[in-house]
Amino acid sequence: MPVSKRARIVHESKTSKKNHKEQTRRLFANIRECVEQYDHLFVFSVDNMRNTYLKDVRTEFSDGRLFFGKTKVMAVALGNTPETAFAQNLEKLTPFLTGAVGLLFTSRSPEDVITYLESFHPSDFARAGTVSTRSFTIPNGVVYSRAGEIPTSEDDPISHTIEPALRKLGVPTRLVKGQVVLELLDGEKGYAVCREGETLDSRQTTLLKMFGVATSEFRIDLKAQWDRKTGEVRILEKSEGAMDTE
Repeated sequence: MPVSKRARIVHESKTSKKNHKEQTRRLFANIRECVEQYDHLFVFSVDNMRNTYLKDVRTEFSDGRLFFGKTKVMAVALGNTPETAFAQNLEKLTPFLTGAVGLLFTSRSPEDVITYLESFHPSDFARAGTVSTRSFTIPNGVVYSRAGEIPTSEDDPISHTIEPALRKLGVPTRLVKGQVVLELLDGEKGYAVCREGETLDSRQTTLLKMFGVATSEFRIDLKAQWDRKTGEVRILEKSEGAMDTE
């Protein structure tokens, strides 16, 4: 007997397929609408991308619009040539639309935007594959929760329950009377987790996070700015080999 169509099981985890063409069309239309609505357009790049901090920037500029999507779509929306540019000189922004970049539309003064973004660079824990901005060593003796980052008088010894995880990550520790102690050869000043300038792996980033050592910064770098009233393009960051745009 055929299965009744009324007895179908619908899983709650099932999601509808995204309509990428519709998303592309909406992004294209929204960018062109903002070109006519806001006084200034900034092209920016993101270093050490974090969605949490990008959300903070969106909140700060809630009176404007921020787009972080497909660069090819953004370039087509602005225009790649003087003939296809949606407004005067917009095509001069498209060379900057490469990599992790976005668009910020606002009617605030350029000085306010630049001042805010230059001061907004919260620290965060590094991810594997990033370059360490500093060295970090766990000192000899009893291991503290911040491993020498703050005075021991203000710190607490690390919990004995964490000792197996430290050994698994390659740190030579052992338990002595319930305390975690770093066990090294004579003459060694401590266990070097990382050195400045080296590329971090997942083991190193895990240790840095365990000891609360934030070595990365979320940063937005402005690349260029366009003024709707004058059509002027101002280059804010010069890449190697870049030419001035008048």
